[in-house]
Amino acid sequence: MVFGLLIELQTGELMANYFQDFLNRLDELHTNIGQAIQSLPQEALDWSPGEGMNSIAVLIVHLTGAERYWIGDVAMGEPSDRDRAAEFSVSSIPLDALQAQLAASSVYAQNALSKLALGDLEQERISPRDGRKFTVAWALLHALEHTALHLGHIQVTRQLWEQQNR
Repeated sequence: MVFGLLIELQTGELMANYFQDFLNRLDELHTNIGQAIQSLPQEALDWSPGEGMNSIAVLIVHLTGAERYWIGDVAMGEPSDRDRAAEFSVSSIPLDALQAQLAASSVYAQNALSKLALGDLEQERISPRDGRKFTVAWALLHALEHTALHLGHIQVTRQLWEQQNR
């Protein structure tokens, strides 16, 4: 009985640590995005560095849409009715609205992950977009990976904006 309780406590701790580490990393990425866009004028948020390249506003709308998709639609099975194509045509979204979108994405992730158990990470889910199978763990990790990639794009876009406006 004591051995079973010890395993249960260790598993519970591991579960709490994994999901908390995930949320901490997501919040860190969102904080870095917030720092990268801090004090940018609307013109900078909507500026694209070149043909086929996205503005900072587009990148934020897209990455939060992707987070909601991979965490919500795929991992949790909670449809969002995401319009991925529309994410790439946004403009004139104020800085405070983009910051609010990041905060809302963090809150959604926290609420969603609070419903998961460690064993859920191995379960397969079907992507509503293309019918492919992914584990919950893969979907969650992809959400982080995708956000980190676009953080880099946002940081470089800001640097390019600042260089061209010197």
